[in-house]
Amino acid sequence: MKNNTQYSRRNFLGLTALAFAATQIMPSRALAKGNVKSAPGIQVHTFDEIKQVEAGVLNIGYAETGPANGQAVILLHGWPYDIHSYAETAALLADAGYRVIVPHLRGHGTTRFLSDKTFRNGQQAAVAADIIALMDALKIKNAIIGGFDWGARTANIIAALWPERCKAMVSVNGYLINNLEKNQKPLSPAAEWGWWYQYYFATDRGQKGYAANWYDFNKLIWKNISPKWAFDEATYNRSAESFKNPDYTAIVIHNYRWRLSIEPGEKQYDDIEQKLFTGPVIAVPTVTLDGDSDGVVPASDGSAFAAKFSGKHVHHIIKGAGHNLPQEAPRAFANAIIEADSFAK
Repeated sequence: MKNNTQYSRRNFLGLTALAFAATQIMPSRALAKGNVKSAPGIQVHTFDEIKQVEAGVLNIGYAETGPANGQAVILLHGWPYDIHSYAETAALLADAGYRVIVPHLRGHGTTRFLSDKTFRNGQQAAVAADIIALMDALKIKNAIIGGFDWGARTANIIAALWPERCKAMVSVNGYLINNLEKNQKPLSPAAEWGWWYQYYFATDRGQKGYAANWYDFNKLIWKNISPKWAFDEATYNRSAESFKNPDYTAIVIHNYRWRLSIEPGEKQYDDIEQKLFTGPVIAVPTVTLDGDSDGVVPASDGSAFAAKFSGKHVHHIIKGAGHNLPQEAPRAFANAIIEADSFAK
């Protein structure tokens, strides 16, 4: 680990200087009140301090809150979202005594590639390897890992292939590990409609369109897949800052093109992907969640993927929540983390 310090969101430059900044890990509250609305009974928080650490091929930006000696919890966001999906959840877990780490995934926020020559790869194995590298850099032996969308997939992968690093897991929408062969099979028209943006991204027009219009594009996705979430402009703009990352479009486009086998991944991840394509069973204690108002993944009773969890597993449907479940129902997500932790004791 070469550096670990705060990083101002006003200045995305100077990563070289950051590499020689403070080397001692100094956990901080990293939360402050913000002018953002939230659910009734939830105090509004925002992350106002972001730390940086070199991990693998990245300099990763992350928020940290809670006691330094608490059980580590790593919370992973999805697309098109950022770490602020977990601002309220992180505060609740910190108050419960957990040490909470919320990283910007590659291509988001203050996370940067260490080399301009590194391929901007969004495949699932690469994102999972980033989080293992982050845990190594922060000397976190194992953690409770929670996520939704890209973050849930990443949590699934770590729980399946590195179970010693994952004490317990919370996964929105269940088992999400990608199999490229299965991804080639057509779905029902209603299901295909929900994934329309993947096919847009597969075109040159889509790549150019997203690069030019990501602000309005992402806001449209927020509205469509969380139809009951009455977020305001301040809430959206808080996360939209993370989409200004210079690698953002490249990572997003590659992620979805790779899923459709339109673009290849990197050979260094072939062994990991081969293991993932077998659909490995997850043995760590798990809580899975669905929002009953998810506009892209309809809520289910969990039976379709129950066989993928061989350890203790429960499934809950969260009333009124859409796809961005942690931000829409932060207390429910925090309770799921605590419940999964109880399974592992």
